[in-house]
Amino acid sequence: MNADSFLAAVKGKLIVSCQALEDEPLHGAEVMAKMALAAKIGGAAAIRANGPADVRAIKQMVDLPVIGLYKQGDSGVYITPTFAAAAEIAEAGADIIALDCTERPRPDGLPVCELIDRIHRELKRPTFADVSTLNEAQAAAAAGAAMTAPTLSGYTEDSPAQEGPDFELLARMVEALEAPVIAEGRIHSPAQARRALELGAWAVVVGSAITRPRTITARFVEALIDV
Repeated sequence: MNADSFLAAVKGKLIVSCQALEDEPLHGAEVMAKMALAAKIGGAAAIRANGPADVRAIKQMVDLPVIGLYKQGDSGVYITPTFAAAAEIAEAGADIIALDCTERPRPDGLPVCELIDRIHRELKRPTFADVSTLNEAQAAAAAGAAMTAPTLSGYTEDSPAQEGPDFELLARMVEALEAPVIAEGRIHSPAQARRALELGAWAVVVGSAITRPRTITARFVEALIDV
């Protein structure tokens, strides 16, 4: 699937991120594939998934486009940090490769613009740039990323920590970039998803608020404290 076909398929729609870390009860490719099926039945236009096993299982379960990433490590640049990680995701069947495009140093020392170019040339996959600032988004777009998202806003030293979505950054990206901007990051409600589209987002990614019951439960529990 090329970038134009993917973008046409998700325009104005919901992308569901189906991920569970190793310490979560729902961790496992079979469970995530069923989660993706539930998302499809609910109306999702695409799936975002982590790791070759999950990507492969989801591609076998549903006929939706899959944005693949590969989290390695637990700090710094860990979303598809190397070309080798991207290659594993592509081999598993990912239609789009998502990667950390922040200005932080990469474990292999390869500049992100060179990594994007190599993914395009050798893996023949469009790239989805996860960024934390407008400068990073502009650099990723200039390097050829098919789409950018403020996924990492609040998770780097260069971006402000906040509880909800970074709508300010989203709006600035939409205004400054010609390439489509996908809304992603701490979108907890349908109202927030709708606002993202109203601000000009091409599509909206929602993950934890749909597919991580431990996190959903914790938010309810916290809201009931001291009542």
